[in-house]
Amino acid sequence: MYLHPNLICKNLLGVINLEKLVIQGGTPLRGEVNISGAKNAAVAILPATLLINGTCRIENLPNISDVKLYCDILEQLGAKIKWHSSNEITIDTTNINCKEDIVEITRKFRASYYLIGSLLGRCGEVQVGLPGGCNLGARPIDLHIKGFEALGATTNITQGNIRATADHLVGTSIYLDIASVGATINIMLASVLAEGTTIIDNAAKEPHIVDVANFLNTMGANIRGAGTDIIKIHGVKELKGNTSYSIVPDQIEAGTFMLAAISSRGDIIVKNCITKHLESIIAKIIEIGGHVDANGDKLRVWCNKRPTKATIKTLPYPGFPTDLQPQMGVVLSTAEGTSIINEGIWESRFQYTAELNKMGAHITAQGKSAFFEGVDKLVGAPVYVTDLRAGAALIIAGISAEGITEVYNLEHIDRGYENIEEKFRKLGAKIERTIE
Repeated sequence: MYLHPNLICKNLLGVINLEKLVIQGGTPLRGEVNISGAKNAAVAILPATLLINGTCRIENLPNISDVKLYCDILEQLGAKIKWHSSNEITIDTTNINCKEDIVEITRKFRASYYLIGSLLGRCGEVQVGLPGGCNLGARPIDLHIKGFEALGATTNITQGNIRATADHLVGTSIYLDIASVGATINIMLASVLAEGTTIIDNAAKEPHIVDVANFLNTMGANIRGAGTDIIKIHGVKELKGNTSYSIVPDQIEAGTFMLAAISSRGDIIVKNCITKHLESIIAKIIEIGGHVDANGDKLRVWCNKRPTKATIKTLPYPGFPTDLQPQMGVVLSTAEGTSIINEGIWESRFQYTAELNKMGAHITAQGKSAFFEGVDKLVGAPVYVTDLRAGAALIIAGISAEGITEVYNLEHIDRGYENIEEKFRKLGAKIERTIE
């Protein structure tokens, strides 16, 4: 197996880890960066392989710790995995042990809940631990349960575990009160092998939902409408696989490097990205005085002056993504005037602002809104990562700041970014991972 050594961290594998990133700031980013496969697609496609009675080859797989965990779970369930490189695997899920105990390992990260939909569809029964992941406030899975029960499953939550069983899943119409990404994917997974047709109304439209649907269709499913408000899944008897699929480029990683270029007053080319997925980010970058030039699957992003203020509200796709809100917060912390970010998705997304204030930012967070009084510059300081996207934001802040920044709690960052410090180094950032 090919895995970056930095993926070993105490929260996931019980290894003591005192790693930190040391960043000497003040260097504008320049050069080219290649975007990896989408983390949010990968952690849904991997459990989707459990629906296949055969093998499949997955390409452009991001080399991150959440992927490593998922592969461990699949192998524990009886899947055979062959690594061709750090980003390409073949999975054989012909012989799965549906009764294998995976409760403890599934508590380690949020996306483990996709195992409910896939194992319910494949085996008719599943038990997992209540999912963990980043602490972004209340993240209930009631809409997932609503969908499973509408398809004919019985669900039970006791002692921190979720158990779902079904003798027979039957397609039906399901309306989602909120356009939930997780519920949309999970219901899609559960209904692929169900009898009849399932209709998901008010479905979420994020790019990785479309990618999961495309993957399942490549393996023999019959899903239509992914990327729109209404998804129709016509149940099939079997997914045979025996083909390959390449995961879509990561929209959030692309946006992270784009905003890093703006924050550092740099000039970079972002390669292997889908411009359509980045329209809301591009619009805001242009609004605050940055520049973006699209050329096929490449974007040139640059900025040579202090950004101007902006008002941003995070929304479901195609709106401005909540997963890029902290990175944009770094940009606005040094913009002219007072900017406002209204968080429309997660209630605890502004934890990173306290760390930016340690670096000289003037940010006041109140509930789901934060006010950024732009300062001339940030100054390096020791900062602590509270969640995945906050980690990316603090790296950007360190690169853009004057002096040295030390970033701790790297296990959050390694969950979703592949070799992030190496990619920034290639753009000229002075950044090193060290162990205390």
